[in-house]
Amino acid sequence: MARFVVLFGPPGAGKGTQAKGLAEAMGVPHVSSGDLFRHHVTTESDLGKLAKSFLDQGMLVPDDVTIEMIAERLAQPEVLQGAVLDGFPRTVAQAEALGVILAKRGAAVGMVADIRVRPETLVRRLSGRWTCQAHGHIYHSQNHPPAKPGVCDIDGSPLAQRDDDRPETVEKRIQVYLEQTAPVEQYYRERGLLYEIEGEQPMEQVTESLIREVDRRVPT
Repeated sequence: MARFVVLFGPPGAGKGTQAKGLAEAMGVPHVSSGDLFRHHVTTESDLGKLAKSFLDQGMLVPDDVTIEMIAERLAQPEVLQGAVLDGFPRTVAQAEALGVILAKRGAAVGMVADIRVRPETLVRRLSGRWTCQAHGHIYHSQNHPPAKPGVCDIDGSPLAQRDDDRPETVEKRIQVYLEQTAPVEQYYRERGLLYEIEGEQPMEQVTESLIREVDRRVPT
């Protein structure tokens, strides 16, 4: 039986890391909408050019473009047995489309995991992040500071903070995420698929809880 799991989590919740770990444990691909967008834009595919035309204007990519990208990815042979979906669906229309795509192959979303982290914790996590300018090594002012302030331990290049990691920007990103995903969470909650997990516990415990719940709800 194909196993499809959707993973939700606000910026700073560790969703990407958890999605990769969960996909590896399940033996299925990790399908990230962000990675797909970057791939299509970089390769200048027709879908990439269309998506870029919206991204360059600071607009959200329309549902139909996003859905087509995901549908194309889910049609590939290695995804037939399942996937961990990261960053999709983000709207109710996308959730409904995903249901149709999977139903055509006799499959369905088995579980939607929502990693819950308090906004103040997310701001602290993200606003303390600094990145080296040479090779992108990441540091955190509290959790993983460099030996010498402002300098990368590995290559000696200066550290800088991305604009979207500044506290005021982080707060806005979190608010937008919560407003955007609330209807989708409710959509899956009403269908008995939503599983909320405490995201402020150690990373390993989050992973173990996710794997345990997937094994319980989405059997092989």
